Amino acid sequence: MKSHTEYLTFNLPARMAFENITPRIAEIVRASGVQEGLVLVNDRRIEPIAV
Repeated sequence: MKSHTEYLTFNLPARMAFENITPRIAEIVRASGVQEGLVLVNDRRIEPIAV
C-alpha cells in the first residue's frame, strides 16, 4: 500500500479568510503517484494568543 503525506502552510491577509486549495490538493495527489484511495485534508489552526 502506498501513502503520501504533505504539509501546507498558508499566510492569509486577514484573520478570517477563504482560500481555494482544491488545485493544490489535486496537484499533490497527481504528483504522489497514488492511483486510488482517499484524501484526508485536516486543518491545524495555530493562532497567536493576544496577551
